[in-house]
Amino acid sequence: MPVRASAAGVSQAAEWFSYYAGYADKIEGTAPQVAKAGAVLDYTQQVPYGVVGAIIPWNGPVMALALKVAPALAAGNGIVLKPSELAPFFLPVLRGAGRRRRTSAGLVNVVPGGADVGEFLCRHPGVGILTFTGGGRAAQAVSEAAAARHVPTVLELGGKSASLVFADADLRKAAKLGALLGVAQNSGQGCFLPTRLLVEASAYDQVVDGVVAATRKFRVGGPFEPDVIMGPIVNEASCSRILGVIGRAVEEGHGRLVAGGGRVGGDYAGGYFVEPTVFADVDPASPLARDEIFGPVLAISPFDSESQAVGMANNSRFGLAGYVWTEDLRRAHRVAEALEAGYVSVNSMAALPPAAPFGGWKESGHGVEGGRAGLAEFLRVKNVHVQL
Repeated sequence: MPVRASAAGVSQAAEWFSYYAGYADKIEGTAPQVAKAGAVLDYTQQVPYGVVGAIIPWNGPVMALALKVAPALAAGNGIVLKPSELAPFFLPVLRGAGRRRRTSAGLVNVVPGGADVGEFLCRHPGVGILTFTGGGRAAQAVSEAAAARHVPTVLELGGKSASLVFADADLRKAAKLGALLGVAQNSGQGCFLPTRLLVEASAYDQVVDGVVAATRKFRVGGPFEPDVIMGPIVNEASCSRILGVIGRAVEEGHGRLVAGGGRVGGDYAGGYFVEPTVFADVDPASPLARDEIFGPVLAISPFDSESQAVGMANNSRFGLAGYVWTEDLRRAHRVAEALEAGYVSVNSMAALPPAAPFGGWKESGHGVEGGRAGLAEFLRVKNVHVQL
């Protein structure tokens, strides 16, 4: 992740901790009236689970940590956190910061390791709830381990989010941000990024040209260079996999390659760098349009009507995010309601404000992170019924 983006992520994570710190002394129960006044007292309590088991991914570990640790602590839980083995090093630093701030010993625990450590955490009888962000295959293993102990889960999984661009939108902005979010941001290694761009036919050529022009201006390079927009892929295995997806898409005619398609050359030829890649005229039924690539590859397809656009967007096993570009307010609300996604952004980049819930539908998971609803995920309700 380029340093400019990672620095912004740290600031955003701090906002999440600040937000949930304000909830810590405001968790209240209710006193429902269940009988005639004076005969019965009935009240509820919000009770923490005790220990939260959390597994976070490598592609945005600081923010992923904030989304889980902040509400879990505010709700009164302790937490055992397992980072990805591909990005384990920031967590001991955070643990040290917690000690300097006199966080209670044992409240936040970091357990690095691979899949075996994750399995041990999921099956441990002392863990009362599991929260996981990552891919579908690992999520299935988490769910199976949780089901064996009847333990609740919060799952934030993958996506193949669609961005719907209507002809009345600010096409220049839509193309620029479509390229930035769909290709460059974190080198496409993000679950909620709009990696499908659906464009109304009358504006199609203009948007495609705008996206291609934007990708050619992206500075790709080492993440510590301040003007770099797009950094490397996480490792060689992912780099080779992404290049294989691109090669098959070209060979099998899934779309028309209009930008990128190979490794970055020059000074970075030996690194894990994939060119910003754009396909136009993509077959909506092809793997290029349906599978999560998790790399800097954008698939663009045209549509003729609003209903067709919504149908194309919803024709996916994922349901994490949706993006709508239009100047018609009625259409914006209508399309947002019709999209089968847990999060919809209108005329904007994706945002994760701590006060707003974020979560997926379908194979993109269940449960939410953020807001009061995100806090409630880490609380159980106990009812106390007293006969007076």
